[in-house]
Amino acid sequence: MNETFAVPENIQPSSSSPQPRSLRELIDIVSGRALKDIYPQEDAGLAEPLPFPFLAIVGQFEMRLALCLNLINPAIGGVLLIGPRGTGKTTAVRSLLDLLPEIERSACFYGCLPEDIEMGGIDAVCPDCARKYAEGRPLTIKDRVKLIELPLNARLEDVVGGLDERAVAHERFRLKRGILAQADRNILYVDEVNLLPDEIVDAVLDAASSGTYTVRRGPLSATYRARFVLIGSMNPEEGNLRPQILDRFGLRILVHGLKDPQQRLEAYRRSQYHRINPRATVAHYAEETALMREEIATARRLLPSVQVSDQVALQAIALIQALKIDSLRAEITLLEAARAYAAADGRTEVTLEDLRQVAPMALRMRRSAFMEKYIENQSHEDEEILSLFSTPAQSNLEVLPP
Repeated sequence: MNETFAVPENIQPSSSSPQPRSLRELIDIVSGRALKDIYPQEDAGLAEPLPFPFLAIVGQFEMRLALCLNLINPAIGGVLLIGPRGTGKTTAVRSLLDLLPEIERSACFYGCLPEDIEMGGIDAVCPDCARKYAEGRPLTIKDRVKLIELPLNARLEDVVGGLDERAVAHERFRLKRGILAQADRNILYVDEVNLLPDEIVDAVLDAASSGTYTVRRGPLSATYRARFVLIGSMNPEEGNLRPQILDRFGLRILVHGLKDPQQRLEAYRRSQYHRINPRATVAHYAEETALMREEIATARRLLPSVQVSDQVALQAIALIQALKIDSLRAEITLLEAARAYAAADGRTEVTLEDLRQVAPMALRMRRSAFMEKYIENQSHEDEEILSLFSTPAQSNLEVLPP
């Protein structure tokens, strides 16, 4: 591993901890550091919406790594967290708030972007943005990526958008944006995704697949951008996902309960400290959190330079074919996750070791025993049909005269 990570003097780990050299080692070292007894023994009575620090999560390395890889490379296709209740799935997702990077976001109500002009000319943006562009003024502003949560009780109109009721009351007709449009270039988190109504799941998947969606209400219609990273969580005890839904998630993470009693004790103590004084708990990890956020931003900037050689790509394809996986999303997820893994390590060339590290997350739960049996039976039927043409006399076929 290349030494690409330097720790400032004021954030040096304890003498018993090794020197971190990458984003992945920072996760391990800081997460393994015990909290000091600096918290009050009584509840301070504060009601602050401060998420649990990402680096304070105990164990669950694969889950945290998968979430970080999706922050670095949204092309991975999101992540699905699968596990029993109380294993920290939702806590981990919400803890990403302090790690989310900054992006260039449209400053226009209509969402105009410089890329619109590059693709469709000056007429592809609104008059105000056309004037700004001609004057050399920026059309975008820097903004932090947001975490948008899809409530379990959301209606289809809440998800895709619909008529603005306040405008209708004033005899005007206008469409308002739904949750999917609000999630554009953000992270969309769907908790208990296996319990959502089919119509809502279909709308989310269609938008995630194409990056846009269209709303039609009577004479009105509008098309919105919906380019988001999809993160879902589910408890398989409450029901399974349809295969087409499962296939849309890039990485699949099996979240187990902690096995080590000491880890479970440390997890309890950290949750107790956060409940009593969330601000002090967040402050305890603030410097390392800022450092990790910068490392993620650095990896995002490096990502376009990360290359996958033909040799490594063919090895990945050979692995997928050996596992009898049909979906082409397997290659996309595996190679894009490997690129993000290399970028997190400060490298511009994907190696076989990168593939090995991300392959379980990218390829598990992609095989279908039903489809294997179905295709096998169909191949036998095809062979039988063709055999009748090759030996017509033996098969009692009536040969018609030419």
